[in-house]
Amino acid sequence: MPTVPAQSTAFPTARARSYQVVRLAGRSLAYCATLAPVAVLALVTAPMGGAGAAVARWRALRTGLLGMPPTAVPGRRPGTVAVLGHALLSLLLGAVALLPLGVQLLMVLRGALYGLVDPGPYDHSWGGPTRAGAWVVHFLVGLPMAAAGLAALIGIAAVHQRLTRRLDGERGPRWLIPTVALMALAGALLFVAWTRQI
Repeated sequence: MPTVPAQSTAFPTARARSYQVVRLAGRSLAYCATLAPVAVLALVTAPMGGAGAAVARWRALRTGLLGMPPTAVPGRRPGTVAVLGHALLSLLLGAVALLPLGVQLLMVLRGALYGLVDPGPYDHSWGGPTRAGAWVVHFLVGLPMAAAGLAALIGIAAVHQRLTRRLDGERGPRWLIPTVALMALAGALLFVAWTRQI
């Protein structure tokens, strides 16, 4: 009886892992795109008695978009102050998420669609002087940036879903709030540096 090489069993596993990473990146992108609007809605509605609805929205996002299982303490009802605090932290993370979301948009416009959005001339463009050369080089340069942006979105979504668990009464790690503050500071510094380059 012939033996099956070890690589043939590893291929489906690697393929399944890459599918899971792509799926997680897509879910994280959608999740991070909703952070700021949902946080603003919570900041407006929670003081008027909408704290429970805001918590329900965050739970639905975590389970629906990220595919996370419901928490072990589903019956807890956090107060308005806790919901407002969570909304402020969510707004900070939503603002930070705008940077990698912008990178993804730039990858589409200035990478995948470069030859369509930039009519030329391409004499001083990367990969120029031809349109095809400039298009290929801009696309290839954008790939690692898009991958880094997706990794950042996965991280932001992971941090936020840990924050959302705290609304259900789960204890979060001590590093969670300082990490959100550091992410907001790093995002602000990166944004200022980027605007000064323009």
